[in-house]
Parts: sequence; C-alpha cells; structure tokens
Amino acid sequence: MTTPFDLSGKRALVTGGGSGLGLAIARGLADAGASVTISGRNAQRLELAAAQLASEGHDTRTIVFDVTVRDAVFDGVAQIERTDGAIDILVNNAAVNIRGAFDTFAESDWHDLIAANLHGPFHVTQAVVTGMKVRRSGKVINICSIASDLGRPNIVPYATSKGGLKQLTRALAVELAPFNVQVNGIVPGFFRTQMNAALMDDAQFSAWVEKRTPAGRWGNPPEIAGAAVFLASRAADYVTGTMLPVDGGFCASY
Repeated sequence: MTTPFDLSGKRALVTGGGSGLGLAIARGLADAGASVTISGRNAQRLELAAAQLASEGHDTRTIVFDVTVRDAVFDGVAQIERTDGAIDILVNNAAVNIRGAFDTFAESDWHDLIAANLHGPFHVTQAVVTGMKVRRSGKVINICSIASDLGRPNIVPYATSKGGLKQLTRALAVELAPFNVQVNGIVPGFFRTQMNAALMDDAQFSAWVEKRTPAGRWGNPPEIAGAAVFLASRAADYVTGTMLPVDGGFCASY
C-alpha cells in the first residue's frame, strides 16, 4: 500500500551526496523509493558512496560536477535528464565552511565560500527548475543551517552564505508556487559529520554543544533523512517557503 511518503517513480538529485548529510539524505530518499543521483567533485568518493548504497539494494547513479561552475552544472543536469529522466526532487546540500576571524578572513576564501554555498544552489536550481515549471511539479530542498539565523564567532562568511540561502528558499518558494513547485529548507543543528570533525575533536566545544542542545547530544546523519523524505513527498504538497529545523531543539532554546 502506498503512503503520502512513497517516492516510487521519482528521480532525485542530491548535490554533495558522497558523504555526510548528503549521503544520509540520498539513502533516505532511496529507502522511500526514489531513484537517486548523487553529485560532487570527487569521483572516487561518489563511487564509494554509490557502492555502499548498492550493497543496501539501491541502484544509485553518480555524476561529477562542481556546483560553482555554471556550465558544468547545466551540462550535468542535462546529462541526467537525457539518460535517466526528469529530476523531480532536488536537494541542494553541497557546501563548504571556512572558519576564521572576520577581520583577517582572506578575500579569496570569502569568494570560494559564497561560490559554493550560495552561487552553487543558484546554478543547480536554475538548471533544474525550468523543467519542473513545464511539468508543473517539483520539490526543491535547500540544506540551510542554524547559522542562517544565529551567529557565533569565526563563521561570519558561512553565516552570511546560509542566511542568503534561507532567503533564496523563501523568495523562490513564492515565485514557483503557481507552478506547483515547492521550495523548502532543512535547518540542521550540530551533526557528527566530517565537516564538523575539528569541532567534535575539541572537547570543550563538544561539551558546549551537548549542554546547549536540549536533546543533550550531537545529531547523527541518518536523523536528517526523515525531514528530507517528508519535504520531497506528496505529504508536503501544501508546504512551501518553510524552514524545518532538525536540531535537537537548539533553535527553540536560549
């Protein structure tokens, strides 16, 4: 029996899907029945991820492109749609974080971070959404951050990029609603991922995360998958322009 959360017959593209939250989301979408393509810059990492998903019974495709390179993105999306079919679900997950004091932050690092975290979702969404509008059906899910709303030292550029992604999500949701395309964001808290390895290795910081988070712990990557499945499914057909926190209560407390 099908449920509103059944993604059978749907094609999903997850950027940055070779590891961390992207891989967890790809697995969750595949578990719900979607055919999944994962993208990234590292071909070896993508193949390892695809092999891991294949061992779990999922036929996952891979495609290599850098979300900051517009032509590569458009060529990659065209290849997916030519060989595998239309993209019904887009998860903009690829991102980087470069930490450092604002007054000494290198301009080149600023440009690299904004290119990956803000230009990247712009490129990929623009490449995918034209077809969604024509078909009058589609789901776009942007992986935002608690830093989309909250600040802390040494992440000003990252917070700026994620704040921009939040507003891209909300404004685009309004523009695309007449075409039956829903655009939403997921707001992860502190998760145990490679991007956060240095923070997890810092005993003092890790203890602060556990104390500051009402759930009393870091999140584990599989715990983000359910939110992505919901927003990608028919159950969220009347949900658009929203930010869904998956943060153990972090944003609800002070």
